[in-house]
Amino acid sequence: MNPNPRRTAPAPVQDPAPEAPELCYLVEGMDCADCANKIEALVNRTPGASNPRVAFTTQVLRLNLDESVTPRESLEARIRSLGYKPTLRVPDGTKSHTHPEEAAHHPDRGEARAQDGERVHELEDKPWHATRQGREVITTGVLLVAALVFGFIEPQLSRWGYIAATLIGVWPLARKAWAGVRLGNPFSINTLVTIAAIGAVVIDEAPEAAVVVFLFAVGELLEGIAAGRARAGIKALAALAPKTAFLLEGEGEDIRTREVPASSLRVGQVVQVRPGGRVPADGTILSGFSALDDSPVTGESVPVSKGPGDSVFAGSINTDGVLTVRVDKDPSDNTIARIIHLVEEAQGSKAPTARFIDRFSRYYTPGVLAIATLIAVVPPLFLGGAWHEWLYKALALLLIGCPCALVLSVPVAITSAISAGARRGLLIKGGAVLETLARVRTVAFDKTGTLTEGRPRVTDVVALEGSEAELLGLAAAVEQGSSHPLAKAIVEKADEVGATLPPSSDQQAVQGKGAQAMVQGRTLVVGSPRYAAELAPLAAEVAGQIEAMELQGKTVVLLLDPPALLGLIAIRDEPRPDAREALSQLKQLGVEGVMLTGDNARTGQAIAEGLGLEVRAELMPEDKLRIIGELRRAEKGNQKVAMVGDGINDAPALAQADVGIAMGGGTDVALETADAALLRNSVTGVSDLIRLSRGTMRVVAQNIAFALGLKAVFLATTLLGVTGLWPAILADTGATALVTLNSLRLLRFR
Repeated sequence: MNPNPRRTAPAPVQDPAPEAPELCYLVEGMDCADCANKIEALVNRTPGASNPRVAFTTQVLRLNLDESVTPRESLEARIRSLGYKPTLRVPDGTKSHTHPEEAAHHPDRGEARAQDGERVHELEDKPWHATRQGREVITTGVLLVAALVFGFIEPQLSRWGYIAATLIGVWPLARKAWAGVRLGNPFSINTLVTIAAIGAVVIDEAPEAAVVVFLFAVGELLEGIAAGRARAGIKALAALAPKTAFLLEGEGEDIRTREVPASSLRVGQVVQVRPGGRVPADGTILSGFSALDDSPVTGESVPVSKGPGDSVFAGSINTDGVLTVRVDKDPSDNTIARIIHLVEEAQGSKAPTARFIDRFSRYYTPGVLAIATLIAVVPPLFLGGAWHEWLYKALALLLIGCPCALVLSVPVAITSAISAGARRGLLIKGGAVLETLARVRTVAFDKTGTLTEGRPRVTDVVALEGSEAELLGLAAAVEQGSSHPLAKAIVEKADEVGATLPPSSDQQAVQGKGAQAMVQGRTLVVGSPRYAAELAPLAAEVAGQIEAMELQGKTVVLLLDPPALLGLIAIRDEPRPDAREALSQLKQLGVEGVMLTGDNARTGQAIAEGLGLEVRAELMPEDKLRIIGELRRAEKGNQKVAMVGDGINDAPALAQADVGIAMGGGTDVALETADAALLRNSVTGVSDLIRLSRGTMRVVAQNIAFALGLKAVFLATTLLGVTGLWPAILADTGATALVTLNSLRLLRFR
């Protein structure tokens, strides 16, 4: 070996290339699945453009664009060449996945969400005759009727009238087809219809060509109507937040009320919410008591009584008392704006079935064109068939082969389901989540805050040294500042009995075991019995007391000045009133439940027995991960496992499950992290999610059957010479109508 090997200087570490700025466009005319696919393909073929997210129901295109490679003007020109009108909505630099805690560093996030809401308002559903598809239907229909009328006056004029109706009606389709050819997508639906219509004119079948163009325009109109109906749910959300607010200004006796635009409110300001009015921004009640109707936001049907310290959502209806509310979030970043933004992103996220159909259609459409060519050429050349007859059948096959209804079958159903869920407090982040939910057969529940109220109360205090108040004061000093429900229960009890909290420092959480802090010069620990036993042996009498409390379903924590035991505190968290009903509904759906908890086995068993489900107790966070993995491996075939938690402490387990469902009542973490969230904060929402997802997948299967079944019928009748060109287009237009109407049934989900 070379004793002095030549050393090579390490390559300098390079910072990753910064992500190109995000742009958001409102694309007028993009109101069907095929439109969205074309624009997505265009972006993918544009140098410097990446990560397109397209939602045809809201007519929104999001993408990252490096303008040093392709200027935005060039991108917009390409979109216009496809027949659409793009309008830039969100400024550069907006990050679509910025978490709320980063909002201060990403001010554009709020603007993006605000414009999400404004954009939905701009998407006014015009009367059908005022839309692009409506104008095309009217134009082709008038020309068709005119040609028919000419037939009674002068047959020769009628022929030219049909030709004119065909050419004028097919011109927009031909433009789109040519734009697709230039952009690398020659085999589009527009291409098939254009070839079929012009071919029919060439073989002197102009009347049928005109009818074909008219029926195709009707099919596109139906797709636009479907998009408008699905969009209505999001528009309803955007309309919830009031336009004005009553701002309180001044101090003491000089306080006055001034009506201001709700969009001008800022964090920290105080507003008055009068009976019958809507809350203008997310905030906290400072004074007053009232029942608030949260149903517009969370889907909760019963008004909830709230008072000082309780959180309120923008858009909730104040039913009786006058409330004073502190604004906690900018109106552009309130719960409604976040829901709209996340629903829009969910609708842009394709389900696996939709991605498969997109891939299939890339090969299917050119395959149809190739088969039609063979049918037109082979029988006349080699079998002695008549050219006119087989050309006619080939053109009919092109129309039968149009994949409009097939491409539409999944996204309209998914969009309708996501919109229906959002209006009922069920937030689903994309078609992939819906498909996975439909296959869930096991649901793992966290206990605290999910199956139970999440507001445990101290029931017993046993002081081994000093008084009960002193014990509570020391324990609260260790736990103060913690967000854990048990810690909050101890602090609340200490405040209730008037205990004095000595100064504390160096608070630390011992994950899954307890907490410790420096109090009065000594390190005190509040922990579980198992953790306490690791620090010091427990006397038999103490162990007996702990066992007796745990048999009553109570959670016991111990306060130690290691190794000395200072006392015991028992806490109980009651099951939610709807927990038993929710588990019963899941069993009716064939879904099994299991409770995962860090509590001791006795407490967990006491809660689980009352609810009638299996329990795994005394779990560390890593144990929950392991059990979720075991449950996933135990499932057969394509069956899936869901995890339901509060979206905070259970984040690792939520991520490990096939579907993570967060209980959160609209909290930031619940909205931003899990695959789905129950805004109503009711555990019965889990069964609602599964019912909605299964219903959606049934509709998708029906849609695909409609689309392919009608094509099969008309293919057979056309080749047998029973049906011709204009009935052939019904194989697509008729399927489009059936698929649209069938999908819109999901909007009525209850």
